[in-house]
Amino acid sequence: MKKRMRDANMSPLLIAFIVTALAFDFLNGFHDSANIVATMISSRAMSPRRALLLSAAAHFIAPFLFGVAVATVIGHEVVQPYASTMAVVLSALLAAIVWNLITWSLGIPSSSSHALVGGLVGAAIVGYGVDAVQLHGLTKVTVALLLSPPVGLLGGYAFMKLVLFLARGASPRINWFFKRAQTFTALGLALSHGTNDAQKTMGIITMGLVGAGVLKQFQVPWWVVTASASAISLGTALGGWRIIRTLGGKFYKIRPVHGFTTQVTSTAVILGAALLGGPVSTTQVVSSAILGVGSAERLSKVRWKVAGNILTAWILTIPASGLLAALAYLMVRRIVM
Repeated sequence: MKKRMRDANMSPLLIAFIVTALAFDFLNGFHDSANIVATMISSRAMSPRRALLLSAAAHFIAPFLFGVAVATVIGHEVVQPYASTMAVVLSALLAAIVWNLITWSLGIPSSSSHALVGGLVGAAIVGYGVDAVQLHGLTKVTVALLLSPPVGLLGGYAFMKLVLFLARGASPRINWFFKRAQTFTALGLALSHGTNDAQKTMGIITMGLVGAGVLKQFQVPWWVVTASASAISLGTALGGWRIIRTLGGKFYKIRPVHGFTTQVTSTAVILGAALLGGPVSTTQVVSSAILGVGSAERLSKVRWKVAGNILTAWILTIPASGLLAALAYLMVRRIVM
């Protein structure tokens, strides 16, 4: 490995690309930390700083535990190998970063996964035409992204109904259980998010290394796993407070039982998808689970206008990031090529 890297001469451009990818990974953690800790903080199960530090530690460990199936899908199955050039991948990263910053500034939980996929597709089409997109891989990604929100919604609804049935007649002391249990459920959610989202950056970096000739085939190096895990962990530790406030309070008032059921549901969906290689959006899954859990008590409990604003952001993410990546490609290719 070291010999191949020396032979390929890690150029300043390649180093800048890796730094950009890790910046995206950091922002992903910063942006998506809200998904992991919002319900736990709002239900007063844990202090904000402790919740973020627990989540950050889990994010670092996760990629080493659950493999790199998602990284392979993102980096090897969305665009054709000949279109996996530095210009395409760098343009996709820049578009995803810009979109994440826009939605963060507005306090809207958008999908980093959608932004990255949209960026790859937009840049590849501008650079190499529609045939540069691998339809089977894009279909696999799209199915995972589209199915996960309704699964989270229905799963949250069903699990909340089950919990309410099992806890019927219980004293208010049961809230103590729901608060304490969130330490473990939040840990599971952070592990599932870490293994799913960090892998997206691993796949992108490995794409760039293959395109630059540093690697002869698509195989994620250990140092890429370590760097990606570290970046998303650091971003998570710092936390995106604007989005934490949206997820933790604007849908409805989160109580311990809501935090517990949301985290269990989200963990099951995200971790299951990661093990199958499906790059789902943690933002969508957690938001949908929160809506499902609240709806299980009563539909009027949920502020559906807020949900509608988030849905609009979800719909816009792929075309907006694709357009941003297309514009970025027109500028980046002059530097790279």
